Amino acid sequence: MCLGVPGKIVEIYESGGLRMGKVDFGGVTRETCLAYVPDLREGDYTVVHVGFAISRLSEEEAQATLAVLREMGDLEEELGLN
Repeated sequence: MCLGVPGKIVEIYESGGLRMGKVDFGGVTRETCLAYVPDLREGDYTVVHVGFAISRLSEEEAQATLAVLREMGDLEEELGLN
């Protein structure tokens, strides 16, 4: 199953002509393409699906979603920690 997982943007940079970022998913950091949501800034929360940021959301929405994913046991699987 592939879920859109919320994370916090901790760094933004350019790579190969694409706007990229490092996104923190509660201690796990992954490189993410930010090209689809160009107005994202460091400190924003975003939903990431297969390596691409697809939307912005509030910190409250992000934390609530992460709590549900942890409860379901899907967060670790999606982040490749199992």
